[in-house]
Amino acid sequence: MEQKLQAVPGGVAGPPAEGFEVVYVDADGSETRRPLTDAWAVRFESVMPVRGFHSYKGQRHLPGLWWSSTVSGHIGYESWLERDHVMLLDFDPSVTGLSSQPFWLFWTAENGKAISHAPDYFARRQDGSAIVIDCRPADRREPRDRMKFEATQRACDLLGWEFRLGGAPDPTRVGNVRWLAGYRHPRHHIEPVAAMLRRAFAEPRPLLDGAGQAGDPVAVLPVLFHLLWQHELSVDLSVPLHADALVSPEVL
Repeated sequence: MEQKLQAVPGGVAGPPAEGFEVVYVDADGSETRRPLTDAWAVRFESVMPVRGFHSYKGQRHLPGLWWSSTVSGHIGYESWLERDHVMLLDFDPSVTGLSSQPFWLFWTAENGKAISHAPDYFARRQDGSAIVIDCRPADRREPRDRMKFEATQRACDLLGWEFRLGGAPDPTRVGNVRWLAGYRHPRHHIEPVAAMLRRAFAEPRPLLDGAGQAGDPVAVLPVLFHLLWQHELSVDLSVPLHADALVSPEVL
């Protein structure tokens, strides 16, 4: 029988004196503990969060749930920064699986102190590669936090995973993707409107001009924004979306 392991308080992180261990919760609610190097094949994109997302009066952060079009379900976040990052992961066409608080990472520092850390997200790409993501503003990374992130980087290196420490993302891109995210649900994929939009934007043309070519913009624009979210069509997201923004077929 697998031994149960409870979360332990974090301490001053440092190089592990022994190997890393992970604890994760399967979809059926069972908790598993094993050495990290034995967990390379675990589908962490499908596990349950190892800790909850609690709300209380006066808290500084605003937790919530993001409905992900990638997994057709909700992904938790603990702050608006995390929400922005999970939104961008959801928008990334290379990401095929996504989970929040995917595992506890445990190790023992050289001074014998037990240390734990739960990364914010785990993402699986189409090619099978993996990303572990932590989110923290650059001006709020305390020494203890930085050492934990460095330890998580080392743990990821052991398995060939990418580790990503995300700060505040580009506000223009976030604003554009947030707008498109309002149309991410499949209910906005309406045929034959989508087919008419693909024909209208077979060559690059201004957003509103192409939408008008496909029909009444009031009815057409939600479908257009959905196709942009789905990467069936493409637009420059480094500048604010506007009526004359050039929309073109997605380049694969």
